[in-house]
Amino acid sequence: MSRPAGVVEHLFRHSAGRIVATLARALGPERLDLAEEAVADALEQALRTWPQSGVPDNPRGWLFRAARNRAMDVVRRERTLRALLPRLVELDGFEVDRRTDDELVLMLLCCHPALPTVSQVALTLKTVGGLGVNEIAAALLTKPATVAQRLVRAKKWLRESGKPLTLPGPDALESRVDSVLSVLYLLFNEGYDATTGEVAVRGELCGEAIRLGRLLLAEPKTELPRVRALVALMLLQASRLPARVDRDGELLLLDEQDRGRWDHAMIAEGTRLFERACAGPEMSAYHVEAAIALCHSTAPPPDWHRIVGLYDDLLALRPSPVARLNRAIALAMVDGAAAGIAELEAVEADLPDYTLLPAALGALWLRAGDPARAAGHYRRALALPCSAPQRRFLTRRLEACRSTP
Repeated sequence: MSRPAGVVEHLFRHSAGRIVATLARALGPERLDLAEEAVADALEQALRTWPQSGVPDNPRGWLFRAARNRAMDVVRRERTLRALLPRLVELDGFEVDRRTDDELVLMLLCCHPALPTVSQVALTLKTVGGLGVNEIAAALLTKPATVAQRLVRAKKWLRESGKPLTLPGPDALESRVDSVLSVLYLLFNEGYDATTGEVAVRGELCGEAIRLGRLLLAEPKTELPRVRALVALMLLQASRLPARVDRDGELLLLDEQDRGRWDHAMIAEGTRLFERACAGPEMSAYHVEAAIALCHSTAPPPDWHRIVGLYDDLLALRPSPVARLNRAIALAMVDGAAAGIAELEAVEADLPDYTLLPAALGALWLRAGDPARAAGHYRRALALPCSAPQRRFLTRRLEACRSTP
């Protein structure tokens, strides 16, 4: 029973978006809901039948045929949809395992500039990334009802816009790619450091972000330096996933991790891709973040002076309070805890509900020899939303403050 369920879960995470994209190309993006419903029905059918009949030799092909047949049933019943039937018939014998650009095209369409950015993110994560409404809400730090409303409005726009499911022209392509990169960055970060739930790391989300990034790299028109830089960044970060938690699933800081458990093949691949990204004149924020990740991938201790300089470059390219927070932590490694504390206090007002800020202040005040003040910041961090492992980590740090004389 567990093996069929595991295969279905894998297909949901890694193939559902591809099948939705292929059906949506045949049906038209205005029928995206029908494509999604057909795939959902096929997944449900697999969960019902595979435990008794066994997993088929080609489960992805089985799922595609089941979803196509389900869509054909709906089209036959609906008079207004019958004109779409020949397009679905043409998919007979289609090999979903072969590489197509359907998923890439759908991803770019979901990131159309006519849609608000938050709707682009939600629609891409739902349609291509395979995330549920609750998962998207957690990634966006918003309510499920809000996400559901955004999805309804975005799909309505798709139905009414008449936009074709094709690669955009050269003038529109680069800006559309930037929107996709923002979505992938968010998807990866939610997997790397889960903001809610019972686990600290969600490797399947990181893997999905990397897979979708590779789709961009596989298309010559979207294989841009900043795309290489983001995929390199994700590979370098993902190389540490096996060591981010201990055997009990508890979070480990970078200096607590067993570097022997890092995926060194992934580090090598990320390094090669980063070198290719730097071959031309383009310098994006993803380039700088990948350079910072590469500094941490070298033998300890990392070059903190260089990392502080790289954060200065990042702030020049893409100013953000989170980047300032990270620079403050790096600065504390160069100039001491007091320097980092001063920088963090300067950014507090910009991150009132960001759990990592009071957590970082707590760590630096503890280093500075003031456990009472550190404890106050850890208590403030515990009052903010966080995942269960983050909460246990902060609780352990608070207990350390109480035991420090």
